[in-house]
Amino acid sequence: MTDAYSPIPELNLLKDFSDGPGEDAFSDGFEFYVYDRPDAGLLEWLCLEGREEEVRGHLDRLTPFAQATGSGSFYALWHCDDRTDPATLPVIRFGDEGDLDVIEGLRDLFRLLAMDDEWFTAWDEEREADPEEEHSPGHEAYVAWLKETFGLTPPTEEEADEILDEGGRKYGVRFVDWLEEFGSPDIDFGSWRKEFADAGR
Repeated sequence: MTDAYSPIPELNLLKDFSDGPGEDAFSDGFEFYVYDRPDAGLLEWLCLEGREEEVRGHLDRLTPFAQATGSGSFYALWHCDDRTDPATLPVIRFGDEGDLDVIEGLRDLFRLLAMDDEWFTAWDEEREADPEEEHSPGHEAYVAWLKETFGLTPPTEEEADEILDEGGRKYGVRFVDWLEEFGSPDIDFGSWRKEFADAGR
């Protein structure tokens, strides 16, 4: 019996940081769920209400673990194969407006979270100087923790775009093809497929 948040050491380290002194929010929009929370939104997002048992084998390959934005987007790990290191599994961001992002592993996600922006937009000088704008209270501590724990730094906006593009190039079309095996026919899988295919060119 273990009290660990998940079976993934890297994710447990982030959860321990998140639950640390002050429990301050450290990245805009990000908040942990119970690991593998069954009602995280997958059924609604994939229009699968009423088909839970029929598609259970597919759904079991998606592990939701955190809210991505304050408006209903969320993150899930996609168990695309039987690799031994689950920290390298692709992370899928299911957007509340029907958008999909694919991130190549938890460490890339951790870097994106250091941007402290739920849409992964870098803070420029104008935004930093705006008294109406402010970083999450735990942002600086998170950036320091990320560097100390993994040797990682916040990405520039160009690097963030490349992280997202690379995840899409490597896994995007494959993920959409897999979703189409069981998702609702009302979903426009073709537009996602085209978006990821275009990113690979």
